[in-house]
Amino acid sequence: MSTSDAPTPRRVRVHHLQAAKDRGERLTMLTAYDAPTARIFDEAGIDMLLVGDSIGNTMHGHATTLPVTLDEIVVAARAVAGAVRRAFVVADLPFGTYEAGPEQALASAVRLMKETGVAAVKLEGGRRSVPQIRALTQAGIPVVAHLGYTPQSENALGGPRVQGRGAAAEEVSEDAVAVTDAGAVAIVLEMVPAPVAARITEVVRVPTIGIGAGPQCDGQVLVWVDMAGMGEWSPRFAKRFGEIGAALTSAARDYADEVRAGTFPAASHAFDA
Repeated sequence: MSTSDAPTPRRVRVHHLQAAKDRGERLTMLTAYDAPTARIFDEAGIDMLLVGDSIGNTMHGHATTLPVTLDEIVVAARAVAGAVRRAFVVADLPFGTYEAGPEQALASAVRLMKETGVAAVKLEGGRRSVPQIRALTQAGIPVVAHLGYTPQSENALGGPRVQGRGAAAEEVSEDAVAVTDAGAVAIVLEMVPAPVAARITEVVRVPTIGIGAGPQCDGQVLVWVDMAGMGEWSPRFAKRFGEIGAALTSAARDYADEVRAGTFPAASHAFDA
């Protein structure tokens, strides 16, 4: 959206997302979990920032997203939302904060909106999450749906596996229509075959944001540590647009070498009496 000739909005809002789809413009989305990173991505022109429960396995050292709590999302989301001037900030509802039904989902989402300043919440699940999406929408809370591989259900799905192959393609498509009808303002499609994602993008009226779902989605999202090359390994669907991990390792080694050699701090880094 930022590459369009149309005026760049001061703050990206729900109607800008829909307008981008209507004009055929690609939306950009990255995860962010802290203020400095969010500020950098915002200044780079990223349209949407996701405070994802992926914070669990990218920042907190968990094997999955399941241990992440609403308290942890609140702290991270407050930092991200407070750091940006333009991006549309979305915060995940973590596992255990909405599955019990619309009342629980609404209480969790209201807390996120009141305590963080985010613009929308995201939750996983298709038709099973329709009552929650409808309740939040009716309360004035924008909802981003998440279909395909849903990490909070990875134990039931048998791990990170592509969803929607063969006969299951129709299931994902029906879920996409259902969450759209319930009021979702956008849909994340994760690890869905590219032809299935393309068909869903054509059928639903709201933007689709792909991650491992091919090039025909209305936008793309990546976990920022995968995008920036912060680890030795990245998922197949994640292109490394930099090698920040290697650069950070090099900087830390140079720092350690200079401290041990006594060359840092130099006189220019010290104060006179």
